[in-house]
Amino acid sequence: MRERSYVVWLLLIALLLLLVINPLARLLWASFEHPETGAFTLANYVAAYGRWRHVEALVNSLEIGLAVAVLCTLFGVPMAWAVSRTDMPAKGLVWGAVLGTFIMPNYLGAVAWILMAGPNAGWLNRAYTALTGAETGPFNVYSKAGLVLVIACYSFPYMFVFTRSALDLISSEMEDAASTLGAGALRTTLRVTLPLALPAILGAFIVEFLEALALFGTPALIALPARFQVMTTMLWQMFEFPPQVQVAAAYSMPLLLVTVFLFWLQYRIIARKGYAALTGKGGERRLVRLGPWRWPLLGYCLLVTSLSFFLPILAVLQAAFARAWGRGFSWDNVTIRNLRFVLLEQTSTRSATINTFVYAAAASVIALVLALAIAYIVARRLVPLGRALTYVAMAPFVIPGIVLAIGFYAAYTARPLMLYGTAWILILAFATRFLPIAYTNSDAALRSVDPELEEAARILGAGRLLSLRRIVAPLLRRGLAGAFILVFIPATRELSSAIFLYTTGTQVLSVLLFDKSDEGNFEVLASMGLILVMVTVALVAVGFRMVGRDFLLRRTAT
Repeated sequence: MRERSYVVWLLLIALLLLLVINPLARLLWASFEHPETGAFTLANYVAAYGRWRHVEALVNSLEIGLAVAVLCTLFGVPMAWAVSRTDMPAKGLVWGAVLGTFIMPNYLGAVAWILMAGPNAGWLNRAYTALTGAETGPFNVYSKAGLVLVIACYSFPYMFVFTRSALDLISSEMEDAASTLGAGALRTTLRVTLPLALPAILGAFIVEFLEALALFGTPALIALPARFQVMTTMLWQMFEFPPQVQVAAAYSMPLLLVTVFLFWLQYRIIARKGYAALTGKGGERRLVRLGPWRWPLLGYCLLVTSLSFFLPILAVLQAAFARAWGRGFSWDNVTIRNLRFVLLEQTSTRSATINTFVYAAAASVIALVLALAIAYIVARRLVPLGRALTYVAMAPFVIPGIVLAIGFYAAYTARPLMLYGTAWILILAFATRFLPIAYTNSDAALRSVDPELEEAARILGAGRLLSLRRIVAPLLRRGLAGAFILVFIPATRELSSAIFLYTTGTQVLSVLLFDKSDEGNFEVLASMGLILVMVTVALVAVGFRMVGRDFLLRRTAT
């Protein structure tokens, strides 16, 4: 039994290396590989960065990423402080709107903003011209500023939750000390409270910068019509027939290097200071009394959530149930024909919907089983140097999805593992992409189980595999169910990797929605997006019921 279980652990470790290390190694080699002879060459890097438009796309991505991260900080930090540390009213409404923003896919948000701020027919421009009598409105989503705003609207929940989670752990003792020394509430917040949350704020800043860099759907919907490029849209064009895999691999290397550098920089900054915020005296927290200022703060929170959730979801609902979205809000314009067409009549949508949820479920199971096994191997020290497996399992967290997809394309389009064109390449890519979420939750759940229970079963003759299946797994059922949902939700809406790996028979909803955007049929687009949102809301409700209201907070902590 011992030998059989050891073989199982080795096979699972081999699977982990196959999913994470092999695509990255193949990506690195492809960047130096001659496309015809296979010989070592630097020509791919010359082709990737020898044209100004390629370099300009990189510069655009860096500028947009920095602007998005700054705007997310301005959005998320004040809101997190207001919800966590003050007596601001309607906190539940604000948190619900942030949750709704997190649930809405960013490319669906981009569609909503096109409906609201299109230069001619957008609702905001039409309202402006109706109120002022002007010929044209001031809003234009098809611009760099518009792209930054839209991306920030759907990235700031990371900043909000990271910062709120940190602020929730800070007691009021140091704030009381500052107040005793004469500091006011604002100065205490800026000089004491927020600096204690700096690691979380910095971590969220980096995540948002990298997400803006690696995002594909929103830039493709906004930047391409605006006639400028970013890195991800340039990479996508490199995969047009015939695909320039080697050049794309070389072009994607800066994304990976920037990611590694930023996380190293975060470690260096945080390592220089201490951020202990918990004491042994109970950690009492008292809310800051804002007086009349609580209403302007609530207004700011509602302004941000209106930009990210309330107005976009209203635009999506109006378009989904409209005969023609441009005709406005009227009963004679209301119809369910769009939803019926998407659900029952359109064959491509039906097959893409089935593919979406089947692939996401399969990827979630694979990620969860692999993550639990690796966490178990590390926790029980079953193999030498097992701790290194943690870094491998968490590596996809710092790998942009688009880079991982190109690595999968380079690794699995040739023998012996020729998976391109099959569902498996998407399933395995999704499982790898969200493996860190599964691993973080599995590791936390496993630490809550006393090893003595398992040892008792082994004393009675059970092997490791049997005790893992009969003792450990049942005790982790609730935590693993939450982890499954946390992997399943982003897998159903993943676009950055799917757009590079799908074929005609393996199209998923996110790719179909993006493809349909060229047709300009926003009623059908909104209906497809609404279906995806409704399914996600149902899954979140199940997660709340099974695991508790904080399971989404644990997701962003990964």
